[in-house]
Amino acid sequence: MLTGRCGCGAVTYELAAHPMFVHCCHCSDCQRQTGSAFVLNGLIEAENIRVQGPLREVVLDTPSGAGQAIQRCTECGVAVFSAYLRRGRRLAFLRIGTLDDPSTCPPDVHIFTSTRLSWVSLDDGAPVFDSFYDFQATWPEQARQRWHACNPPATP
Repeated sequence: MLTGRCGCGAVTYELAAHPMFVHCCHCSDCQRQTGSAFVLNGLIEAENIRVQGPLREVVLDTPSGAGQAIQRCTECGVAVFSAYLRRGRRLAFLRIGTLDDPSTCPPDVHIFTSTRLSWVSLDDGAPVFDSFYDFQATWPEQARQRWHACNPPATP
């Protein structure tokens, strides 16, 4: 079972399943929101995250206009997971860096690399896309089945 926590430890969580797919997003919004060169998001059914501790929700604008609801620790402010509201709340984007062992969830794809910082080297073997990608051609069958069972209204 994968476990994780926020920066101060007030929020802890366990995952009932491994994330179905991991995005390494290099878009400028993710860079600004994380204060880093990219964000690692593990897509997982929200029901598979068992959280203990105080969270507060912060909603930020997204290009779709629907917003992103980010769940942050009320004590230290670290983002633990989020939901893109145009897809609903059944799918969570878990911040891989909050896992106790983030090395267990390497990126499956690098996305929006057209805005990646020039000094970031992408040599880990994961497919690289200037913007987004073809869901059917990129995701493994088992992950696609989980995605469809989660039933969000659009592809990732």
